[in-house]
Amino acid sequence: MSLESVRAFLAQNAPDLKIIEMPTSTATVTQAAEAHGVGPERIAKTLSLRVGERHFLVVTSGTARLDNRKVKSTFGGKASMLDAEQVLALTGHPVGGVCPFGLATSLPVYCDVSLKDFEEVVPAAGSIHAAVRIDPKRMADLVGADWVDVCQ
Repeated sequence: MSLESVRAFLAQNAPDLKIIEMPTSTATVTQAAEAHGVGPERIAKTLSLRVGERHFLVVTSGTARLDNRKVKSTFGGKASMLDAEQVLALTGHPVGGVCPFGLATSLPVYCDVSLKDFEEVVPAAGSIHAAVRIDPKRMADLVGADWVDVCQ
C-alpha cells in the first residue's frame, strides 16, 4: 500500500517523476547507492524523529549525521528515532522505504541543507525496492518542507 500512496502522490503532484523499482533491497544507504549507481551521499535518507510529543521527518544526505546540538537548537529538545512500528503507523512506509511522499498522516517535513550540494538525489518511494530521482529543491517544494541545518 505504501508504494501505491507514493504513486498516487506523484501522479497528482509530479506526474513527470517515475518510480524506479529494483529487484534487490535498497533499504540501506549502501544498498540504495549500489543499486542506483550513485555515491551514498546522493541517497536522500528520511529520518523519522520525535521531540517531546512532536513527530516529524528530516531528509538528509545519505552520509550526513545528525548533530545533537543543532537538532536541539532547531527543534527545541533532544530528538529520538521512532521505532519501526511507529514509523509504519505514522508514515505508512516501512523502515528502509520511508520518504516524504504519500504519507499516511500529515507530518512536518524538513530537508537538511546537506542535500543542497546536489542537483539530483535519490529518496526511497515507500518501499525497500523503490526510489525516485529528483532535484532536492523540487522535493522540498513538493512536500512543503522547510530547510534546516541539523547535520554535522
